[in-house]
Amino acid sequence: MKKIIYTIILVLVAVLVFWIGRFFGSKTVSQQVISNSTIVKEIAELSSLDVQGSASIKRSNLTEGGSDWTDNLKKTFLENTIWVTIPYEAKYGVDIDEHNFKVSIAQKKIIIDLPAPKLLSYELKIDRMETANRKGLFLFQNDETYTDVQKKLYVETRGQMENSPVYIERSKAKIIGIMKEYYTPFLKDHVLEVRFAGDSARVVNNMNVKLD
Repeated sequence: MKKIIYTIILVLVAVLVFWIGRFFGSKTVSQQVISNSTIVKEIAELSSLDVQGSASIKRSNLTEGGSDWTDNLKKTFLENTIWVTIPYEAKYGVDIDEHNFKVSIAQKKIIIDLPAPKLLSYELKIDRMETANRKGLFLFQNDETYTDVQKKLYVETRGQMENSPVYIERSKAKIIGIMKEYYTPFLKDHVLEVRFAGDSARVVNNMNVKLD
């Protein structure tokens, strides 16, 4: 919540400074707002995408679909099947430094170069874990069994989240949306272009702006 409030405050301050500059006829103030890389950098870093969900895994020593008498015996005496479901929280965004971030202005075009969004954090909520098991008469479960399953679940689901094109695109869309809010006062006579590393340029506004 604090992150969202801080981002909104930054945008409002920028808009306020722009209108003050416009009211007093100061192009210098407006130009400083446009090219203020410090504020833009903070906005980009605060525009992270929060994702919540549940990750599940099943581990069993039996093969699926077996139905003859030997499979039934295994189920009765030797089955070791575990289901684990754990809620997770993930965060996507940009990891910015002085080498991969830039704000530039050329011919009424505002260009923002950013690194590609990525998975910044991934956490399993172990305290809210749900488990179920089915075991044969000759077997028992212990804490180490569940620990191994949790580790496997974390590795597999984190890999899926890191390579999720859906969340990467949603992260880009969120960053672009907040950048557009910040630059809205200037989009009547400027074109805003956001470029993520390894991606084609995203032109935020398609208004007919005459570029000198």
